[in-house]
Amino acid sequence: MNQPNLGLKVSELRQKKGITQEQLAEACEISPRTIQRIESGEVDPRAYTLNCLGTVLEFDFEEENSTNENLWLTVLHLSSMFCILIIPLLLWSWKKTRSYKIDKQGRQVLNFQITMTLTLFAAVFLLMLMPFALSFMGEARENLVENNPVFILLAMCLPIPLIFIGIYCTYQGVINAMRAMSDKPIHYPLSIPFIK
Repeated sequence: MNQPNLGLKVSELRQKKGITQEQLAEACEISPRTIQRIESGEVDPRAYTLNCLGTVLEFDFEEENSTNENLWLTVLHLSSMFCILIIPLLLWSWKKTRSYKIDKQGRQVLNFQITMTLTLFAAVFLLMLMPFALSFMGEARENLVENNPVFILLAMCLPIPLIFIGIYCTYQGVINAMRAMSDKPIHYPLSIPFIK
């Protein structure tokens, strides 16, 4: 992992563990100023220091491979096209400890997937309730189904919201995969940050 991502990852892991820069420096037997410079991206740590940071922070910095990182980021973003939460969850769980970018962008993909899955279930639920709501509008159910053009039109429109959700997920997956490949910031609008 190269700077500045290395420094960002060290800072994030240190904060997750709830330790200060001084405590991390003491555990690694280096100066607090060195930790500050690593976290700010000013210096690349020596192999021994990187090893020690990995041990204390429980992260394998050596295993990072940036050529595979872009491939995994692309696969991760493209997996969001299928509205199946399990695929990005497995990819993120498997690779999150090996790459800061995969960890960060994986959380964004998962938040998007959770939001779209909830939206999908809500749309299906509302669409299933619509015929029952129409049947209680005063007409007999048989008469409503057979002769009412509104009911027939609504029945034909039932899959439209589901199709729009699918198109939106596909669009966001492809756009963000291209952004990740060209090292541009990714963005999933309309996603709720469940995982931070």
